[in-house]
Amino acid sequence: MTKAPPRAVALIAALLALCLLATACGSSDDDGGAGTSGGSGGDLVVSAATSLKQAFEAYRPEGVKFQFAGSDELAAQIRQGVRPDLFASANTRLPDALHAEGLVGRPVVFAANRLVIAVPAGSDEIRSVEDLTRAGTTIAIGSETVPIGAYTRRLLSRLGSAQSEAILANVRSNEPDVGGVVGKVAQGAVDAGFVYVTDVEGAGGKLSAVDLPERIQPSVAYGIAVVDGAEHPDQAQAFIDGLLSGAGAQALRDAGFEPPPAG
Repeated sequence: MTKAPPRAVALIAALLALCLLATACGSSDDDGGAGTSGGSGGDLVVSAATSLKQAFEAYRPEGVKFQFAGSDELAAQIRQGVRPDLFASANTRLPDALHAEGLVGRPVVFAANRLVIAVPAGSDEIRSVEDLTRAGTTIAIGSETVPIGAYTRRLLSRLGSAQSEAILANVRSNEPDVGGVVGKVAQGAVDAGFVYVTDVEGAGGKLSAVDLPERIQPSVAYGIAVVDGAEHPDQAQAFIDGLLSGAGAQALRDAGFEPPPAG
């Protein structure tokens, strides 16, 4: 085999070096572009309670991304290091707790709601809370840790122990968020479930609401806070402002939410 002349070898080595350098420079430019686009740009990220889905999606300012789940699950994610820009909860306890832990700013109460008994549309088996005590009735409620579940148990405690125990004995499903309760009732998997009135209004005619006595209604208030270290603090504050007086406030009213409690 004939050896290449030394000058040819040197020329080939130089060409290879130039190719490697060009490739390295190209990689550096690509990485730099990706880093820039993934920095302070991008969407405002809002982690919100499932019951807010209809209203928030109707409101949705430009450049906003939503993550809906149970309020307790979203709070747990923030404690584990997830950093959305905003946390909107179906209660005030969770935002207040995260604020005390230094994970979110001072919470703002922006809406109120009330509980009803949801039944499949057209059903007339359940007409009052007393009907839920009948043997053989099947009920879905939220789990103890999610706001709808805590509100439900608070409501039941005001009925007295006999009625409360009879209703809880008929519970067949403890759901991780109110969407789970809505789904079980809408599918006919259970006879009834405790949900927010806004969930019935947003169910597209699949559910009917049975009103509950005012004397047992819990106070249902929604809190929102800017997450510490949010990438878009100005956009986050503008989103909150819109919920209090603007397009967001109108979307909440249209979905059946009530104004935040006075004081």
